[in-house]
Amino acid sequence: MSSTSLLRIAARGPSKTFFRANRPVNPTRASASFVPGLVAGSTLNFSTSVSRRSGHEAEETFEEFSARYEKEFDGVQDVFELQRNLNNAFAYDLVPSPTVLEAALKAARRVNDFPTAVRIFEGIKAKVENKGQYQQYLDELKPLREELGILLKEDMYPEEAK
Repeated sequence: MSSTSLLRIAARGPSKTFFRANRPVNPTRASASFVPGLVAGSTLNFSTSVSRRSGHEAEETFEEFSARYEKEFDGVQDVFELQRNLNNAFAYDLVPSPTVLEAALKAARRVNDFPTAVRIFEGIKAKVENKGQYQQYLDELKPLREELGILLKEDMYPEEAK
């Protein structure tokens, strides 16, 4: 440590607190003139008129959504991938079509994940607007549900069904 820095510390006197708060240092006008991006009129300044694109130029239709998720569920190889695709499918502000749910149930059977298959129906129940729509999904998926041996939570725990 140089003698000038020791002199500065001694001249300051005892500090009120042991730790000092880290305060951002505002650049002075002289130091700002050396930063090329901050110089007024510089050609290095960034433009704010550049359009930014998120990669989705057009909105996806329900049919495209259904086809995309059917394809994704057909390619599922493990439980993690199945649950990730289910989370993504149910994250949208819509209820997936019965064909998507069929593909998801077949994928759950393929990776031998019974609890996720039961939870698919719980997800449907949470997403639909009323009990009538839920019953329509159950009626539509009943043959597949019976073929795969998937029970509903209401069937397994009738006292909790309300």
